[in-house]
Order: sequence, then structure tokens, then C-alpha cells
Amino acid sequence: MAGQRRATWHFRIAGAVLVFGLAAAAYLLAHEAGMDRLAGQLRDRLTLSQRSVESEIERFAYLPQVLGEDNRVLALLNQPSDERVQLVNRYLANVARHAQADAVYLIDRTGLTLAASNWDLPSSFVGHNYGFRPYFSDALALGRGAYYAVGVTTGVPGYFLSSRIDGPDGPLGVAVVKVDMSPLERVWAEAGEMTGVADSAGIVFLSGVPNWRYRPLYALSDTDKTRIQAERRYDGNDVFSRVPLVDVLETSGLTTVSQEGLPRLAMSTALIAPKGWRLFSALPSAPVRDQAQLVAGVVGLLTLVCLLLGLYAYQRQQLTRFRLEQNAVLERRVAERTGALAREVEERKRAEDELRHTQDSLIHAAKLAALGRMSAAIVHEVSQPLSALDNTLAAASLHVRKQNIEKSAASIQAGRDLLKRMQRTIKNLRTFSSRAKSLPSEPISLEQSIAEALEIVAPRARESGVTTVLEGADRAIMAAVNPVRIEQVFINLLINAIDATASMGNSQVLVRLGQSGDMALVEFCDAGPGIPHDIADQITEPFFTTKATGEGLGLGLSISRAILEDYQGTLGFTSAPGGGTCATVCLPLAFHQPKLEPAK
Repeated sequence: MAGQRRATWHFRIAGAVLVFGLAAAAYLLAHEAGMDRLAGQLRDRLTLSQRSVESEIERFAYLPQVLGEDNRVLALLNQPSDERVQLVNRYLANVARHAQADAVYLIDRTGLTLAASNWDLPSSFVGHNYGFRPYFSDALALGRGAYYAVGVTTGVPGYFLSSRIDGPDGPLGVAVVKVDMSPLERVWAEAGEMTGVADSAGIVFLSGVPNWRYRPLYALSDTDKTRIQAERRYDGNDVFSRVPLVDVLETSGLTTVSQEGLPRLAMSTALIAPKGWRLFSALPSAPVRDQAQLVAGVVGLLTLVCLLLGLYAYQRQQLTRFRLEQNAVLERRVAERTGALAREVEERKRAEDELRHTQDSLIHAAKLAALGRMSAAIVHEVSQPLSALDNTLAAASLHVRKQNIEKSAASIQAGRDLLKRMQRTIKNLRTFSSRAKSLPSEPISLEQSIAEALEIVAPRARESGVTTVLEGADRAIMAAVNPVRIEQVFINLLINAIDATASMGNSQVLVRLGQSGDMALVEFCDAGPGIPHDIADQITEPFFTTKATGEGLGLGLSISRAILEDYQGTLGFTSAPGGGTCATVCLPLAFHQPKLEPAK
């Protein structure tokens, strides 16, 4: 007994060590995986944000150079005058309004602003000298310049794009466009994104978090501080007294952002070349830690459960009678579960039978609806031979009275032909309206099914002034389908094609039979208005129809697709050449197997 107790205690101690070890390993692995996912999310966000920033800048990149091509601008730079200043002021205001730029202005080669789009505002740039701005000196030296700063005149920040304007004797001045990039900040703020942009020195000038704006991303060097002060880049904002967001920035991985009173963040950055800007985005890392703790807890709990099960199994070996009782209980539960599963299987079979019966009823209802849509044409198709039969029998009676045996026989034969025509029509309608089984019988000729469908819809086609043309009639193309059900598919597609063609005043529907590989293809091409793109994905949904109320149930295409899927077929729609729509039915090819009689 004492040895058994010692073994139990050793088992418990080893189990506790194992639980804590596996939980710690699970925490490390889950935390690493979570941080990798977080880094991926930040990379995706940075990619989208970088494209937004670059597109916002490139939208105005051409404008300064275009301004330098205008004769009014060149005339003002060559010979300034009050009249020319007013003319260029109005021109620049018009350009700024149409380009949606914050400001557009013209500087001479000394840095003095001659004309501006905001000339009529109290914050006008006219008369101010901006020779100290890098965008001016870079444009004179390099031809173009770009610079983000807070306006010394208006106090409104913006991105300045500049281009040098040259004359025959050298530079005449610089055209400048000021771009307002605050819409990017509003988008980030409204989306709740902690995203921002820092300049080449590390000062954050755009951010979805207001407290981060005009704050160092990392510690500034003395050189950068001196240059920023000389350029008056962030005039009116004390950027040097604020604490940097991070101590050390990791440019290739995640950087931890710890702020007093705020949750810990994970930050990722990307360089916007060639401007040297640093785009960054941050997400809370607490969810990753919480998830890792949850995984560690679950792993520890599962390990503990396994250990308890092991201990239970060890003790269970010592209690034979208890195990036998538990086996009996388990067998009883298995029997109960087996019975429950059997009842569940039976219930599912019953539900499937009801579903199949409901589907067959829907298919039958769709067939009756199609017949209802063709009822007027069918009545005309039957009444016309009846009228002709009445006239033929009257003629036969007249010939009998005149004892003209030859003409009497001809009239009677003509009457029999009319009766056969009506019998064939009635037979096709009776076959089509019957309830068909869902399973296929044997391989059938698709050409024959198409011909029978064409014969049924012929009255509707004649009534609508539409002719149907069958191309590629090949009786050798066969498919293993139920003839009545596939005929219903063809009739639904034919009626839709006839109605679409008639609605456009056209007169021909083309039916094409062919094969591609091991698939049979039947195409129904109409000359109708086509299928609008906004409803292309809805046309095969149940009860969806574009026809007027009372002209259709919206079940034809839905049921047709369901019937074809029963036989591993598909229904697709494409635009027909020259306008209209082609509905394509694809069915696996089948080959007729002759029945072999046993040898006598």
C-alpha cells in the first residue's frame, strides 16, 4: 500500500511538471504564430495605405510643370505688371478649383510670390518670400522639388510640389502646387486605423491618431533638428519637446509601442521611396497575448485531463467489478445511441422522400405553367386542323353524292392526315404534361428530344412570328437522361428564347447540337436584348423573373438547372454574337448498349 501511494505521488509530481511545460511551450508557439499573423495584417494595411499616399501625390505631380507652359505665366515672369498679376491670379484660382488643389502660386527667381490662387483671401501668398523653403531651392537647382511642411502664412500643413520655369536666358521662377493630404488622415481616423507617415527626419506629419501628429517617431538627431528649424518645416508646433513614439525603430520587423495609459501596440513600417518618408501602422498586441494564454490554458487543461484519465485507468485496473459495471453501462448507452441513430436515419430518409416529392411537384407545376403560357397558341394549333377537317369532310360528302370515288378517297385521306396531325400534337402535349420519374431510363437521342420540344413550342413560335432553326442534327449524340424531363428543359429554354427574340422584333432562334470531348452541347441562341450584368447571377434562382406579373413563375431556369444537375449536367449563359443570349446545356455523352439475348 505504501509503495502504491509513493507511485501515485510521483505520478502527480511528474504530471504537474508536464502540464506546466506543455502549457509554456504552447504559449510560446501560439504567441509567435499570432505575432506572425499580426505582422501579415500590418503588411497588408501598409500596402493599401502606401498606394493611397502615392496616388494622392501623383495626382498633382504633373500640374506645376503644366503651369510653366502657359503664356500668361511666362509673360508675368518676364515683365511683371499689375494687369498681368490679376490675369494670372484668376487663372491660378481657376486651376486650383478644377484640380481640387489647396493652393497654386507663382514665385519669381528671388523667392517672391507674384500670383496665387488665394490672392483674394486674407491668407494670400502674394507678396511673401518663400526662398527659404527647400521646394524652392530644389526646383531652381534640380528642376523639380517636393516638400511637406506647415504653411508659414496660413498655418495649414500641406505637400508642396514645385517645378522650375525656364526662359531663354535661364530660370524665370518656380510654379508651386500645395496639396492637402488631410483627407488621408480622416479616412484612417474614421476606419479606426493607427496609421501614419513620418518624414525623412522622423517627424510624424500624417496620422489617424491625433496625439501622434507632429511627434517624433524616434529620437531626432541634432542635424535633423537644426535643418527643421532652419526650414521652419513645422512652424508653430513644438515637435522637439514631445516624447518619441518608440525608442528604437525596427525597420524589418515589428516594433513595440508602449505608451502610458494605453495598451501595448505592435508597429510595422514601410519606406516610401524616393521621398524617404516612413509609413507605419500599429495594432494592439493584447489580443495575441490573450489568445496565446487561452491556447496555453486549453493545452494545459487537455494535458491535465489526459493525466487524470491515465490515473483513472491505472486505478480502474484495480477495480475489476467496477470496470465490469462501467462496461455494462457503456454497452447500454451504445445501444441507446444506435437506436437513436437508426431513428435519425429513418427520419432523414422520410425527409428526403418528401423533398423529392416536393421537387417533382414543382417540376410538374413548371410544366403546366409552360403549357398555360402556350395555351392560346395550342388552341389555335388544334382549331385550325379541325376547321380544315370540317371543310375536307364536307368536300368528301359532296364527292360521294357526285359518285366521284377518286376525289372522295383523296378528301378522306386528307382528313385522316389532319387527324394524325392533331393526334401527334395531343400525344406530345400529354407526354410532356405527365409526371416523370427522376431517374434516367436509358441513353436517348438528344436530336429526337430537341425535335419533339420544337414541335411543342411551334404554335408559340408561329404566334410570335419567330422561326426556329436546328443545326447539327445528329441522332448519334446521346445522353443518359429521362426523355420527358430533358424535354422540359429544352422547352423552357426555347420559350424564353422565343419570347426574348419576339420582344426585340426579331424573327429567328438558333438551336445548335454538337459535342466537345465527352460532353454533349445544346445551344439555344436568341436575338433578344441579352441579360443585364446586374442580374446575371440571379436568373437561375427560384421565383426570380423579369417578366410581367402573371407571365411566369420564375421557376423555369431554376428547375432546368436542378434537372441537369441530377444528370451531372450544367446550364450556362453567354452573349450571342450580334446581340442576344446563348443558353448552353452540357450533358455527359452516353453510348447505346444493345441488349444481348442468351444463346439457345
